[in-house]
Amino acid sequence: MSAQLLYEISGNNSQSKSYLLATNKLSDISFLDTIPNLFRVFGRCDKVITEMALSTEDARQALVVASTLPDSMSLRELYTLDEYKKISDGVMLTMELSLDKLTRIKPAYLTEMYRNELLKRWLAYDENRSSEIFFQSIAEERGLPVIALDDTGEALFMLFDREPLNWQTKELLKIVEYPEREIRQERRILELYKLGQLNEISYQVAMPDNQSTLSYSDYQIFCRRNPVWVKRLAPYLTEGSAFICLNCIYIGGEEGLIAQLRKAGYKVRAVNRKI
Repeated sequence: MSAQLLYEISGNNSQSKSYLLATNKLSDISFLDTIPNLFRVFGRCDKVITEMALSTEDARQALVVASTLPDSMSLRELYTLDEYKKISDGVMLTMELSLDKLTRIKPAYLTEMYRNELLKRWLAYDENRSSEIFFQSIAEERGLPVIALDDTGEALFMLFDREPLNWQTKELLKIVEYPEREIRQERRILELYKLGQLNEISYQVAMPDNQSTLSYSDYQIFCRRNPVWVKRLAPYLTEGSAFICLNCIYIGGEEGLIAQLRKAGYKVRAVNRKI
């Protein structure tokens, strides 16, 4: 079975080859050992590039502000009494938290918290063993530069404001009412990821009958960002060798990052032909 998760980027005035790795947060770090040539090509690179970096104290403070509802607004005002009770019961059952202590955070933030707890319970998600941030951590240990494609403001917008507030309220209610949709979707994406079928992952997210919180509208926002990312990658691809780690959702498909890199004149080929 052809499985392509690691790609070589060259051409377009690049002095050296760079590499693009598709990641998945549910994939354990042990899975990285099954990707041929991965650690060899990582050793050639002088920088790691990822989606966002929110590890500084200023970024963490900005995150608190960005995840909070406007003054005088609370979750209670966004739902009917029955809806609020349904969400409250779901949060207590799944997260073992009182919703009354979370009423000032944006629905998008609570949705992500709820979603992560579902992934831990049903799909064995362990953030401490997630392969998604492995190479970023290794780069930091070795003193290699770690570069974010989105600045802090853009990263916080993608996390908390890419959907309007009224849509966020619907998404939170939906994941509480139909958690099985989320589990089914994430399980399928993980299956496709381990097969290296990045194009199929993009279709899975973009298909009209996708009823998970990662919806078609989210996917369109990701696609519009890809050409911007290609322009930001250009100077790093021109000088030295970059190791780019990005979520598999962004990589494949007609509007994915690989397609946009090729459109910009880069040569992109799979490094690992089989797993």
